[in-house]
Amino acid sequence: MSTVDDTVKLIRELPAELQAEVADFARFLKESRARPRRTRFRLDWAGAGRDLKDRFTSFELQHMAWDRKP
Repeated sequence: MSTVDDTVKLIRELPAELQAEVADFARFLKESRARPRRTRFRLDWAGAGRDLKDRFTSFELQHMAWDRKP
């Protein structure tokens, strides 16, 4: 038997109120795994525009970024 079959068999043997509790717990597990995990900001881009500082101001770069909207 598969894990699903074993689980269904066990759930069917439970009283109705416990079956509802198992269903709630299964929904909780599904939702908690579906949400993307929060990650820390990566700063590996820091210093990437260093060569642009002599050609543009930060204000000009900001406007250039806004103009390139997809």
